Amino acid sequence: MNSSNPSHRPAKIGARTESVSRRNFLKYGTLACAPLIFDWRLDAAARADLKPVKFGLCADPHKDLMHDADQRLGVFIDAVNRDGSEFILQLGDFCRPDEKNREFLKIWERFTGPRYHTLGNHDRDGGFAWQQVLDFWGMAHRYYSFDHGGWHFVVLDGNEIKPVTPQPGYPHYIGREQIAWLEEDLRKTAAPTILFVHQSLEAEGGVENSAEVRAVLEKANATAGWRKVGVCLNGHHHVDHQKEINEILYVQVNSMSYVWLGETYAHVRYSAEIDKAFPAIKYTAPYKDPLYASITLDLRGTLSIQGVRSEFVGPSPWELGLKEKEGTVASKNIIVPRISDRKLTLAVGS
Repeated sequence: MNSSNPSHRPAKIGARTESVSRRNFLKYGTLACAPLIFDWRLDAAARADLKPVKFGLCADPHKDLMHDADQRLGVFIDAVNRDGSEFILQLGDFCRPDEKNREFLKIWERFTGPRYHTLGNHDRDGGFAWQQVLDFWGMAHRYYSFDHGGWHFVVLDGNEIKPVTPQPGYPHYIGREQIAWLEEDLRKTAAPTILFVHQSLEAEGGVENSAEVRAVLEKANATAGWRKVGVCLNGHHHVDHQKEINEILYVQVNSMSYVWLGETYAHVRYSAEIDKAFPAIKYTAPYKDPLYASITLDLRGTLSIQGVRSEFVGPSPWELGLKEKEGTVASKNIIVPRISDRKLTLAVGS
């Protein structure tokens, strides 16, 4: 499962070409700018416990593929230590549990507050076991939840194996035991909830049984009688995109490092020495600056995403011949060197 083997490279562009209607495609572009209204009708007790919260978020640094992953992570950590973030969370494809990555992990640990991890499909490349990843990162469980400032946060593991006829490639499934845990976790909390998972719960190439998981979230909202689950954030697809399904917003957070293009669009962007040591980079379009986001939750019920904007190192995917496919995710609005700023009004009412 070495990512330098073409058969196990990240399935990015090729796995993200599902067709959508022109109406929905235009809707995606509109959502990035317009406020989205979710009616989070909290009872008095839940509202009394709510506090403003700010945290830092990053996805897919790919330490084992990118030559400058340490510097990229360091920029993020320096930023969140300066900006008052209360905790940080990464959305997977972080680093393998290899001793050579210990210094990378130490950069992450320079953040002085709580630090949370999400498991990504590439984090056990090279034959490592999930338990080795958990031990290396200091995680107690593959999936878990925590509370902060009166808000509830749930981290899922989308890397389980489908028991019957799984799709090819890396496992990308959420099994019955984890779903039962999620149902119980959502039943027990009275707080507004935000989810994190590596693979998307709405896109092709994401969690195989995403509709089943979304049904759990929608049932929790229906049972509560208010929008208990408002937003789910994921990495994995290395694009900047959001979609609303049944009044829950699914936001794809762009990679800290690059978008995967594949061998057809190979281009050496750094030195010959870097290309020799990190041969998979030539199959990507790296971002000049590391991408990450600052998330703010306030008492008005607004979730604000402030993201970093950058540019491609060398030619863009389009300059290399990638064809934009209107009505698909192969779009210049989605394959971009940025994490878009978004302000989502989640109307905390009575």
